[in-house]
Amino acid sequence: MSINFDKALGIHQQAMNFRAQRAEVLANNITNADTPNYKARDLDFSAVLAAEAQKQDNGRVALTRTNGRHIEAEGLSGADEALMYRIPTQPSIDQNTVDAQMEQSNYAQNALDFQASFTLLNSKFKGLVSALRGE
Repeated sequence: MSINFDKALGIHQQAMNFRAQRAEVLANNITNADTPNYKARDLDFSAVLAAEAQKQDNGRVALTRTNGRHIEAEGLSGADEALMYRIPTQPSIDQNTVDAQMEQSNYAQNALDFQASFTLLNSKFKGLVSALRGE
C-alpha cells in the first residue's frame, strides 16, 4: 500500500509555497519604498487557490524533462499570472505606489499565515507517522 502525499497533505504544501513567494514580493516592495516610479506588487491568494483547486479537479499536468541536464520545475506554476500591481491609496509625487505601513502589515499577516500553514502541515506529518507506526 503506497501513500499519496498530494492527497494526504492536501493544499497545505502549495499554501506554504505561496506564502514564501508572497513574502519575497512584499519584502521587495518594502525594499523599494523609496525608489521613484516603483510599482508595488502583490499575489492574490484566492486566485492561486482557485487555480490549484482546478488543477486537482482536472488532474495535474505532468512536466517531463527531455534532457537530463534540464533543471526541474519548482514552485507555483501560476505565480506570474497571480502577481498583480497594488492600487495606491495615496498618490505619490515620485509615482511610487508603496505604502510602507501597509506593506509591513501585509508582511506580518503573511508571516502569521505561513506559520499557520506550517503548523497544519506539521500535524499532517505527525498523523502520517502515527499511522505508519500503527499507533
